[in-house]
Parts: sequence; C-alpha cells; structure tokens
Amino acid sequence: MSAARRSPLVIVLTGDGKGKTTSAFGQALRAAGAGLRVAVLQFIKGSWQTGEVRALQRSGLPIQVERAGRGFTIEGLRDPRIPLSEHATAARAGLARAHELVSSGEVDLVVLDEIFGALAAELISEADVHGLLDARHPTVHLVLTGRGAPDSVIGRADLVSEVRLVKHPYERGVQAQRGIEF
Repeated sequence: MSAARRSPLVIVLTGDGKGKTTSAFGQALRAAGAGLRVAVLQFIKGSWQTGEVRALQRSGLPIQVERAGRGFTIEGLRDPRIPLSEHATAARAGLARAHELVSSGEVDLVVLDEIFGALAAELISEADVHGLLDARHPTVHLVLTGRGAPDSVIGRADLVSEVRLVKHPYERGVQAQRGIEF
C-alpha cells in the first residue's frame, strides 16, 4: 500500500497476561507479508534467545530485530551480575535507536517491545515515551508493548489491546517452556 493511502497508527499492547510480544511479532509478520519494512527493538529482553527471533532468523524475512536491553529487571528474574547502571545505559541507547527508527521514515512499522517494562523499571521516563510519539514520522506505524501502559500513552494511541491473565500454568509450578512461553 502506498504511503499516501496509509493511516499510520499507534498500537499499544498491554496488560498482565502472556502474549503481548507474540502479538507484536504477529503484527510484524503480517506487515512484512504485505511488503512493509519492519523493525523490532526489544527493551529488557537482553540476550535471551526467543522462538520469535529464532524463527525470523531462519525465515529470511526482512524484519530487523535489535536488542536494547541487558535482561530482566524485575527482582527474582534479574541477573544480579548485571548492575542496574548497565540496564539504564542500555535503555538510553535503545531510546536513541528508537528515535532514529520512528523519526526516519526508513521503515514502515516499528515495534518497541517491552518499552513499558523499561518505563516500569525507571530506565526511561514517561516523557521519553511521549518524545517518541512526538518524533514519529507521519508514515510510520508504531507498536508499543509491555505491562502497565500509562494512561497518557493509551490516550494518544489509536488502538489499545489489553492481554488479561486469567490462568497460567506457573501457578501450578509449571516452568516456562521453550516454544510456548519463549
């Protein structure tokens, strides 16, 4: 679809349930299949190898995936060998890269995965997220994911989906499984 016919959207995927990243990757796949240029920038995820990223590497699809995090920041999941200062530095670099992606118009869809996780960990600010929205090129679709999307961002979004946790096998002691949870 030509840029003149597009109505670029801001899409927010939030909530306490599983599936926000998977949904965002599904959107990236759909966009690439329609011929759009796609970039995914992942905050928080670190070097963790996920099924989505591995599948894209094998597929040869023109979806660029970059990491802008050093790993989980939630206590209990955070690697204590990585100082919080390293998480903050990585998030700031990721924020700069996000600005490049959303403002250049070189890609048609930008996914900022777990940006709200970086916000919750106080690695970036709500003003930083609004700065990205303000800097968005008029032809760029933007997908933002993570728990706890601020009301101010929800108010500026065109489409908001909330993934709600109803039941999770972790509650029964079942650990995360490769290919299902990651």
